[in-house]
Amino acid sequence: MTRQIVIQPLTRAAFARFGDVIDCAGDPDKIINQGQCGRYHDRAQLEFADGRAGVSLFNAEPRSLPYRLEMVERHPEGSQCFIPMGGKGFLVIVAPDVEGRPGTPLAFLTEPGQAVNFHRGTWHGVLTPLQAPGLFAVVDRIGPGANLEEVWFEEPYLIVPA
Repeated sequence: MTRQIVIQPLTRAAFARFGDVIDCAGDPDKIINQGQCGRYHDRAQLEFADGRAGVSLFNAEPRSLPYRLEMVERHPEGSQCFIPMGGKGFLVIVAPDVEGRPGTPLAFLTEPGQAVNFHRGTWHGVLTPLQAPGLFAVVDRIGPGANLEEVWFEEPYLIVPA
C-alpha cells in the first residue's frame, strides 16, 4: 500500500521551518530606479558552512501527478534556493529531520512568481516542475567536500492534488 501526501498551497507560515518563501507579497521595501521598480529586499537567508554562493541554471523535465516520491536529499553545508524562470508554479517537497533521518514529507504547490530557499540541512525532494519549461536559477554552495545526503524510502509516498 502506497502512503499518500496531499499537496497544499505554499505559504510563509507552513514553510517557515524548512526555509523561505520568496515572492513579492506585501508592499515593496523600497522604490528604486527613478520610481519605476519596487525592491522586495532580503527575502531569503542564504547560509554556507564554507565555500561561496554560486548561481547555476537547472533544466528539469516536468513531472506529473500523482507523483511517486521515492527519495529525499539534503545539503548539510549550505542552503539551496530555487527560482523558476518560466513563470510557472512547481511542486516543493520537504520533510522534517527526525534524529538525522527524514520524517513524514509535506508537499506544497507554488504559485507563479514564488521561489523557495531551503535552509541548510533541510530534507527535500528533487526539483519537480509540473509544466515546461523546467528552467530554474539555483543559488547554492560552491565549495570542496561532500554536500549531498540522500535517503531512499523503503515504501514510497504518492503525492496527490488536494
